Amino acid sequence: MSAELDALTVVNQLRDLAADPLNRRAIVEDQGCLPGLILFLDHPNPQVVYSALLAVRYLAECRANREKMKGELGMMLSLQNVMQKSTSPGETKLLASEIYEILQVAGKEEAEQAEAAAASCQRKAQFFLGSSNKRAKTVVLHIDGLDDSSRRSLCEDALLKIRGVISFTFQMAVKRCVVRIRSDLKAEALGTAINSTKVMTAQQVVRTENGAERILPFSEDSEELVEVNEDIPDYLPEEESPSQEQDKAVTRVGSITDGMGWLNTAANFLTRSFYW
Repeated sequence: MSAELDALTVVNQLRDLAADPLNRRAIVEDQGCLPGLILFLDHPNPQVVYSALLAVRYLAECRANREKMKGELGMMLSLQNVMQKSTSPGETKLLASEIYEILQVAGKEEAEQAEAAAASCQRKAQFFLGSSNKRAKTVVLHIDGLDDSSRRSLCEDALLKIRGVISFTFQMAVKRCVVRIRSDLKAEALGTAINSTKVMTAQQVVRTENGAERILPFSEDSEELVEVNEDIPDYLPEEESPSQEQDKAVTRVGSITDGMGWLNTAANFLTRSFYW
């Protein structure tokens, strides 16, 4: 296995572990994982950089992590480099900028917010909700037909092709997808892309003034033109991803006890493999 594929495999697994709020404190406290993610931000493979940014963004969701992340050697500088690098794709720059802004205000928040850190880490993952970045927004989709992993992969492929999609996460149990997009991208573009699969249809979930949810269908006669995203490389196909092989799975998302052993393995890899 090549060094580059090793790096991609490790960063993808760290990203998946960081997606679970129960794992975030342990990853940041580990002596090797956070420094390793920072080094991944300077990797020549744009896919590795983007996946590392997703992991860092997940970790920053936990308020108790932010001060340590901000003070970690090279974190802020590496984020600035990604933002300023001319070869960085637009969505990658936007994600780095969002993380930078969150960490910049770390330590300036009120003391009572720190007391809520534990509860913040325990919350069910909601991807990038409540971001302070006004250049991005969150859209929640209800997707009829989102029934299994093959449909999820089909949905991922459709969303990844849209220029302006920053990130997304699935809530398979309720057939929903939370998508972070640029503020100038219309939600209808997401619906058009998912409806184009011919096996799934998307509706937008919104909240009314009294907090109740409403599901709004996208108009069938007003399909939004989807601008294809050619900047971000394809994700590792499902059949090539080691995390999909049950006998080689690193951990179940949500199991911090099982995940700790893998964190040590990842840290060992990071300390001996920084030669790209």
